[in-house]
Amino acid sequence: MHFPDILLRGPEDSGRLGRVETTVQSLSYPDVLHRGLEAFAELGYEQTSVRELARRIGVSHNFINDRHGSKIAFWRAVVDYACAELDPLQLPEDENCTDDEKLALIVLRYYVNVARNPAVHRLLVDEFSRESERLNYLYENYLLPNAELLGPIIDRLVAAGRMAPVPLYQLAFAIVGPSSAMVQGPFARRLGRPEPVTTANLEQWAEGLARLVLGGVLPSFQGWDTLNRPGAAAPE
Repeated sequence: MHFPDILLRGPEDSGRLGRVETTVQSLSYPDVLHRGLEAFAELGYEQTSVRELARRIGVSHNFINDRHGSKIAFWRAVVDYACAELDPLQLPEDENCTDDEKLALIVLRYYVNVARNPAVHRLLVDEFSRESERLNYLYENYLLPNAELLGPIIDRLVAAGRMAPVPLYQLAFAIVGPSSAMVQGPFARRLGRPEPVTTANLEQWAEGLARLVLGGVLPSFQGWDTLNRPGAAAPE
């Protein structure tokens, strides 16, 4: 994704907007969006005031409205940035990949995404619990395309007798619900999760979780050892 260099103008800018930007010359636009993501993920949209956003980002309290027009417009920019950073839940290019392998890869890639980007997961889960224009935005732009990707795979697996006929909304919660294991660190530590946590072992746990969930959803699947996994863990 291309990000404009809107935060890097110097003191020569004039007017109110210039005064705002001279205070944030060291921040790139992705820096601003990432800090916004962390704030929304921790506090929730309703509890995150524009003033608190500005404080956490390190900008003037006028910045959000000057640059984005409103808090909701800034939230959309944060969501678009965060989702663009995720590994897409796309089908493998291998024509010989079976439907059960496709489902396993999508579920595994989802858990790896949660492990690598816990703030995105926290933001999504917070929005799932209430009706709002934000949930509509998430559903129409990000959740529905994934549901449309999964739907035909599930239909074929059910028709072939490989899966029990489960409504999509129940299957979605069966997959999404356990992902909290990847982000609820304090509780996981109390249950014996080893420390320190690294990107590599988080992704190993993601695969363990995918195996556990698919063991219930698709018990006949035995292809984990030959599965073409998502990209290797990023260096620490």
